[in-house]
Amino acid sequence: MAKIKPFKAVRPVRNKAHLICSRPFYTYQKAQLKSKLESNPYSFLHVINPEFNKSNRFKPNSTERFELIKNKYDEFKKKKFLVKDEKSIFYLYRQTTSYGIFTGIIAGASVKDYQENKIKKHENIIDKRKKVFKKYLDSCNFHAEPVLLAYQPSNKINEIILSETSKRPEYEFTTTDKKSHELWLIDGAKKINEIINEFEKLNNIYIADGHHRIASCSLFQKSNPKHEKGNYFLSFFINQNDLKIFEFNRIVKDIGTLSKNKLINNLKSYFKVKKLKNHEPPSSKREVCLYLENIWYLLEVKTEALKKDLKSNLNSQIVSDLILKKILNIENLSSNTNIEYIKGNQPIHILLKKVDQNKKSIGIELFPHKIEEITSIADFGENMPPKSTWIEPKLRSGLTIYEY
Repeated sequence: MAKIKPFKAVRPVRNKAHLICSRPFYTYQKAQLKSKLESNPYSFLHVINPEFNKSNRFKPNSTERFELIKNKYDEFKKKKFLVKDEKSIFYLYRQTTSYGIFTGIIAGASVKDYQENKIKKHENIIDKRKKVFKKYLDSCNFHAEPVLLAYQPSNKINEIILSETSKRPEYEFTTTDKKSHELWLIDGAKKINEIINEFEKLNNIYIADGHHRIASCSLFQKSNPKHEKGNYFLSFFINQNDLKIFEFNRIVKDIGTLSKNKLINNLKSYFKVKKLKNHEPPSSKREVCLYLENIWYLLEVKTEALKKDLKSNLNSQIVSDLILKKILNIENLSSNTNIEYIKGNQPIHILLKKVDQNKKSIGIELFPHKIEEITSIADFGENMPPKSTWIEPKLRSGLTIYEY
């Protein structure tokens, strides 16, 4: 019984949509971010980074800085860069990339559904991050980046999507990351009710991306129980089988006093170790690849090294338990600065280059998780290791904004 709600989005005027909508700010490197801010006065990045080129700056995540974000957002509305729809509707979004086409519905998702575990999580929540975003909501009162929610396949919802995407979109533009974006407005009362009714038939919704944002919304709702709009949060609903799941590779920056031979010998306690002539990615969830001193090794976990439960057999859990914890004595994986994470949709040479620059470091290439592993872990109420997945699509910030 998933409850979703249409809403009045604040969104870019049509002729500036391609200029305003941006990637999430955390996906930009510092030089890229500076270039975008200098070259594009319409970018939503100016809202998120209101102190750009200012010498006096407030403390990060302070109330004062969040108030500047709100002021910049109001300025964008005053200048008519952003306008608010006159009635509550649903939005249909399609993103086309080199590795997939992603289509889904942008709507308000129920905070109560999350609190009652109808919207299920698979990651641990860091309390500090949750409170920071709740503080942001208290000051700014808007969401600009949807939580990514996955639903179990529905033929009827597929039919609605096919019908709506046959029409001309409200927005249609391509961005410099070689992705195309299309947005349709679903504003007919009959179609809106049809969508609401179909989602009510769904039993489980899974968080694919945005665990901390949704947890913060829950915290906001609990502290503002009479705030009607606080009962919902901005979400992008997509068929779980349409997601593209990449691995998150690891770099251990410093393996301490372990020599190469000692490390390989220790690994043989848990893995069958094979030296590779050339790079070959893992071919199953029982395999990982290790890069050390310009050499690749294929590691296949031994059956006797594994427990029989689902979580222990996850590829990312194998790396966490048997390599990071047991061999390298690395704990607190969510906050340990000795580990760097590299998205699996990036070329592998990025990992190689970083490891080659530091003789005491190693690279670990993982096998990507399947959606069935994620949903099963969520169903059992378990959590996966930090940075287990990089899931696409990533929506543009400022495309559809949900105001509180």
